[in-house]
Amino acid sequence: MQRREISAVDNLRLYEQALRKFRSVYEKRNNFTDSLASWNLVGPASLKLSMKDKLSAVKNTEFPVGMNGIPVDIEDDVNGFFKSLIRRGWKDHCFNQFVSDLIPINRTLPDYRDEWCKQRNYSNNLPEASIVICFHNEAWSTLLRTVDSVIKRSPSHLVKEIILFDDFSTMDHLKEDLENHVRTLPKVTLIRANRRKGLIRARILGAKYATAPVVLFLDSHCECTIGWLEPLLDRIKRSSATVVSPVVDHIDVTTFEFIPQTSEHLQLGGFEWDLKFMWRPIPKYISRKRKYPSAPIKTPTISGGLFAINKSFFKKLGFYDEGYRIWGAENLEISFKTWMCGGVLEIIPCSHVGHVFRKTFPYKSPKRWHRINSMRLAEVWLDDYAKYYYQRIGGIKDNFGDVTKRRELREKLKCKSFEWYMQNIYPEMKLPDMNVAYGQIYNMGEFAACLDASSTFVNVQSAVSVKACHLQGGNQTKAIQHEVTKKCLSVKINFGGSRLELDLYECANLTTQEWVMENFDGSRLLPHLRLN
Repeated sequence: MQRREISAVDNLRLYEQALRKFRSVYEKRNNFTDSLASWNLVGPASLKLSMKDKLSAVKNTEFPVGMNGIPVDIEDDVNGFFKSLIRRGWKDHCFNQFVSDLIPINRTLPDYRDEWCKQRNYSNNLPEASIVICFHNEAWSTLLRTVDSVIKRSPSHLVKEIILFDDFSTMDHLKEDLENHVRTLPKVTLIRANRRKGLIRARILGAKYATAPVVLFLDSHCECTIGWLEPLLDRIKRSSATVVSPVVDHIDVTTFEFIPQTSEHLQLGGFEWDLKFMWRPIPKYISRKRKYPSAPIKTPTISGGLFAINKSFFKKLGFYDEGYRIWGAENLEISFKTWMCGGVLEIIPCSHVGHVFRKTFPYKSPKRWHRINSMRLAEVWLDDYAKYYYQRIGGIKDNFGDVTKRRELREKLKCKSFEWYMQNIYPEMKLPDMNVAYGQIYNMGEFAACLDASSTFVNVQSAVSVKACHLQGGNQTKAIQHEVTKKCLSVKINFGGSRLELDLYECANLTTQEWVMENFDGSRLLPHLRLN
C-alpha cells in the first residue's frame, strides 16, 4: 500500500532525534513540551509515520480502509501533527491526500454495471487502446491508483500501452521514486516534458506518442471500474468517427467515497453562453425513446477529462487547438468539431470511471487563460452565435492570437455550421434573445451592487449573491425568466460590515429593493404581467 515503509523503530529514532534538537533550542526558554503540537515546530516533514500510526487518526474500524469505495472519515479530535499533515495535503493537491494515502493503491470497487450491461457480448476483435494520463505534481497515491485500476480492470490484450506524461512536475516523489516504480509495471511508459506545457498541449504530445489505433485519455486522479474499457472500444469499432466518454462517477475529495451515477440519473453534457461546461438532465423527449437506460446515448458535449477517440480521426480534426493555454474550453472544442465535422459524441453508461472533482486547483496559471481559450473557440466554431458569448463576458476581447489555421482546417473538413449544431444537436439550448431581459441587474441603492453568480468550480451552480458591479458581464449577466416572489429582494450590509448580502424583506418602496434590468423587453412577458 505504501511505496516505502518505515518501521516503528525508525519512527521512534527520528522522533527522538528531533526531540533532542527541540530541547536544545527551547528548554532554556521554559516553554518546552513533549506534545506533538510542539513537535510540529521542528518540521514534521522529516517524520514518516507507520500505517498503524496514521490509521489511529481515522474513525473507520475496517481494514484496509476505503475498500469497496466506502468513505474514510477522520477523527474529530486529531492532534496538531495530524492536522498539519492533512492541511499540507489539501494545500498541495486540493483534496484530502492524507485519506487517499491510507487507501490501498489497489482498493476493491463493486461492479457498478446494471444487468443489461453485464449481458452485453462485445466483439472479439476490438481495437487496442493507448491510455494517456497527463499529470503535473499529482499525489503519489491518486496517480498510482489510476494506473493500477487501468492495469487490473482492463483486458490485457486491449491495452497496448499506458503513457504517463509528466508535465514538468517538481515534487520529489515524482522523480526517481516514480521512475523506479514504473519499471515494475507492465506496458507503462513515463515521458517527461522539459518545460510546462499545460494539460492541452501535454495531451497533444501524448496522443502523438501513442501507437494504438485508439487514444484514451484519463485524468491522473481516476479509478476505472470492472468492465469499463470494452464498451468504449466497441462503439469506436462500429464507427471510427464516434467519440465516447464513460459515465464519470464522483470520488469525494474529503472521504474518497466512490459515488456511482445510476442509469436512471444519467446526465448529458451541455454548456452555458460563457462557454463553460455544465451537466444537464436528459430531455424527456429523448428519455421516452430509450428502450434501455444503459444504452449509449448521444450528448451535445463531454466534460473532457475522460474520453476515447480513434487516433486517425483525432488527427483529422487537428487534435486540440495548440493556441489554447493550460486547460479549459478544449472539451467544448472537441465536442463541437466532432459533431460539426462528421462525427458522433456519446456517453456510454456501461462504462464507469470515478474522478476526484476538485473545487479549485493547486497550481497557478496565466491570467485570463480560460477566457483566451474560449475566445479562440468562439472565433473558430460559433459563427454568428459568438455574439452571445461576448455579450455574456461583457464585450471584452483579449489578444487570443491568430486563428487563421484553425479556420482553414474547418473549411478544409467542410464542417457544418454552428446553427446546424444548435438546431440538430442541442435544440434545448436557449438563446439570450429569447429572454425577457438580458444583462446586468443592478441595485438602485447607494451600494452600487449587482447580482452575481460566481462559482469556484465550473460544474457547481452556486447561489446568487450580490457584489460590487464590475461592468464586465460574466457572472453578473443574468437572464430574467421567473416570476418574482411576494417579498422583495433586498441588498444590505452584513452584521460585521465587511460585505454586501442579499435577503428577502417585506416590500417597503426602498431604493435597496429596486433593481434595474438591462435590455428589458416587456412584450415577452406573459399577458397578465405586462404593464399598461
